[in-house]
Amino acid sequence: MDTRARTARRRFPLTGRSEGPGAGWSRRRFVGAVAGTAAVVAVPSPAAPPAGTPAVRGEPRAAAPPRKPSGPRPLYVGTYTSADGGGSGIGLAGYDPATGRITGSGTLTGVPDPSYLAVHPDGRTLYAVDERQDGGVTAVRLADRRILGTRSTGGAGPCHLSVHPGGRWLLSANYGSGSVAVHPIDASGALGERTALVTHSSPAPGPGQDGPHAHQFLTGPGGDHVLAVDLGTDTVYTYRLDQGEGTLTEVARAAARPGAGPRHLTFHPGGRCAYLANEVDDTVTVCAYDPGTGRLKIGEPQPTGSQGGTNYPAQFLVTANGAYAFLANRGHNSLARYAVEDDGARLRLLGTVPVGGDFPRHIAFSPDGRLLFAANQRSGTVSVFHVDAGGGGLRPAGEPFASPVAVCALPL
Repeated sequence: MDTRARTARRRFPLTGRSEGPGAGWSRRRFVGAVAGTAAVVAVPSPAAPPAGTPAVRGEPRAAAPPRKPSGPRPLYVGTYTSADGGGSGIGLAGYDPATGRITGSGTLTGVPDPSYLAVHPDGRTLYAVDERQDGGVTAVRLADRRILGTRSTGGAGPCHLSVHPGGRWLLSANYGSGSVAVHPIDASGALGERTALVTHSSPAPGPGQDGPHAHQFLTGPGGDHVLAVDLGTDTVYTYRLDQGEGTLTEVARAAARPGAGPRHLTFHPGGRCAYLANEVDDTVTVCAYDPGTGRLKIGEPQPTGSQGGTNYPAQFLVTANGAYAFLANRGHNSLARYAVEDDGARLRLLGTVPVGGDFPRHIAFSPDGRLLFAANQRSGTVSVFHVDAGGGGLRPAGEPFASPVAVCALPL
């Protein structure tokens, strides 16, 4: 079995030991360094969007239009509480929106393995996955940091969650069992019992895979459709979400090339294009998207800037003006920079910037789009960069902030 096949089977331990048979989903926590050549890949240009086509409202979202920084802002850091050297809960910190400097302020305990975090659109409630064999999702009221409760996701190893833009539904992806779940959100921000659970039973697992592995569950432009990215089946599934009942109806599938291992999808603000990071074959692809039908068309693979070294791309971000995209490269330990062209239908690789840490698992913009945060899993740090929205440049904002097994950084 080659290296990338082993990657797909979750066998890259942080400690140097294999997780062993049956661990399966736990490899998520352990899948755990040059540019210059312009690389361009295009997809068939989608039809021009009709007047009034809504911008992207899914998660992860593009940064909001710049605003004047004012006072320290909160930063929440996800970790693995059960990993060697891991944290004891959700890391609490603050950052200066002008300088990017991070100052730690403690830990919110009581949430096991909170490896991915998201916030409600009203800003009052934080949600975390409990990435364990018996997976769960936990709600935390931010005003007093009170845990509002935990609900089962109905699967193993939930690794991603997002809140539907309407604020009534929480979407989560169970990596270990290859399923996606929906939970209702009440007026207090607390979670109700699951309203939907769908397991990806087909197509058959891709090369080197042992089954389906749902890696992301997000809302598409317009809000009517939700998309599940499955690394194990090399497929992106589109579902129609009944926003009254919280149920899911499959409406489309998009097949990545066999062995690609799609991990993370991000939409262009125009709503007609998206960018897919493929973890296993170290590529990215541009996708065309139809908001009316929810159909996604995956384009041809293109480079990540790793130049052929061992690398596992993790996540894309797109600037609010849709002009630039950034990719986190684990292994190459860099942030790839792309110019976005042709109304989102083309990516041109501009180069890479060292991330200043080891294994950047998650990246996020500050709400004003002026800063980019990178959570570096193996070095246990969070790096911060100033973002040049006009030219797509990244400039380090001081020394990285130390945080145990940092796998998610959520600036508010």
